Amino acid sequence: MTVERLEFKAAFTADDTGRVDGKAWDFSSPDRVGDVIEPAAFLGAVGKSLPMLFAHDQAQVVGTWDAVSVEADGLKVSGKLLVEDVARAREVRALLRAKSVTGLSVGFMTKKAAPRKGGGRTISDLDLIEVSLVAVPAHPGAQISNVKELQMPANAETKTVEELAVELKAANDNIALVTKRLETAETALARPAIIGTAANDNNEPTAEQKAFGAYIRSTPHAPVSAEELKTLTVSSDPAGGYLAPAEFSTEFVRDLVQFSPIRAIASVRSTGSPSVIYPARTGITNAKWKGETQAQEGSEPAFGQAEIPVNEVNTYVDISNQLLADSAGVAESEVRLALAEDFGQKEATAFLTGTGSNMPKGLFVDTAIASKAAAVASAISFDDFISVFYDLPAVYRNAGTWGMNSKTLAAARKLKDNQGQYLWTPSPAVGQPESILGRPVVELLEADDIGANKSPVIFGDFSGYRIVDRLSLSILVNPYLKATEGITRFHATRRVGGAVLQAAKFRKMKNPAS
Repeated sequence: MTVERLEFKAAFTADDTGRVDGKAWDFSSPDRVGDVIEPAAFLGAVGKSLPMLFAHDQAQVVGTWDAVSVEADGLKVSGKLLVEDVARAREVRALLRAKSVTGLSVGFMTKKAAPRKGGGRTISDLDLIEVSLVAVPAHPGAQISNVKELQMPANAETKTVEELAVELKAANDNIALVTKRLETAETALARPAIIGTAANDNNEPTAEQKAFGAYIRSTPHAPVSAEELKTLTVSSDPAGGYLAPAEFSTEFVRDLVQFSPIRAIASVRSTGSPSVIYPARTGITNAKWKGETQAQEGSEPAFGQAEIPVNEVNTYVDISNQLLADSAGVAESEVRLALAEDFGQKEATAFLTGTGSNMPKGLFVDTAIASKAAAVASAISFDDFISVFYDLPAVYRNAGTWGMNSKTLAAARKLKDNQGQYLWTPSPAVGQPESILGRPVVELLEADDIGANKSPVIFGDFSGYRIVDRLSLSILVNPYLKATEGITRFHATRRVGGAVLQAAKFRKMKNPAS
């Protein structure tokens, strides 16, 4: 059985990617020799892939027909020229664009046919072998469509390379500008709003912040306006003044950590009350094993109260009027940093050695914290650190931090074990703390030096020490007291409390008396 070829001028399209869609056979009329193919004859080819040849030459496979369908008006085929992989396919695409190739030809083997009156055949069954692109169509009644491609109008303006380069640069500049705006917007959206204030999408200061800045920069010759003062909150401090905006107070507390390092590891809370009372458990439950018929014995833990008073601390700083005038709008930052340094140093001392009378009660003076004796009165040893470390329960030890002053740190860094290995472990990465026995170390400036009857080292989970802040920082600007010297004095008042809530979370290393 031979392969027959029936050619006709087909209606098909081909785009720049090599996609070809067309009608491979028209059911509405016979071909030039009178043959008619019934639609049912092609049903065996539906859903199959067929080779796309050029001029029925098996050596010129230029693509693949991946879709074959039988429709009312003809046999529809859809495929793709392999323009990316086959050079001949690219040449055929060029011929299609030039309309040098306008026809499709089906190659098939006849399985069942009957003569037609007047000549030709009616083919009712066949095997479709391939569909070819051909140059000379043979079907007189077929239509043809144009190849799909972008056409440039005949009167289109042709631009020079230089003009195109200028336009490309302008487009790139616009893209860069849009990208920058998007990054700015994303950064603003990702930045958390300060608690108690609304998020400010454009980073513009609030009316209260502007008024507070004007209040800080006020001088006898340029006092703050009455309208701006109305925006501020009057302090309840007997000395007068105004409360700093929430943004200023929040940044102020962040600055405090630089000068009061215990804030970074202790438990810090805020309050608006003059004191805070926490329940403190003074005992534990006493569970007992019991038999089936034995009565259950009651056991209640004992609870007491731990009150942390919020104490007032005052200070003042003098800043030159020239600095305030020349600070380019950052006078608030200058004042904030100056106050943070003073307040930070004062509270750092109180958190460690404060008596609890009109000030926080310090860690080193709290007698409820147990001590572990060092071996000698005038030094500390590797074994002393191990003893303190394992004297603390594991649940607190695993969250513990070592605290000591710089002199004790220097002594600790020189300690070695029997194999000559240093007790001190350097920081594994930038920003990571050094460690002793795997736990971080923080420098506490006001801790005791090594000496008889002293406690130079403390170790524990510092969440057992509670710091209570009243964030309403009150500031009174006095531009008159030293006006002749060109200085403005800033009086500041804040309230803070601190005390040990869970002494069991700490251990002190104590040198013996002799």
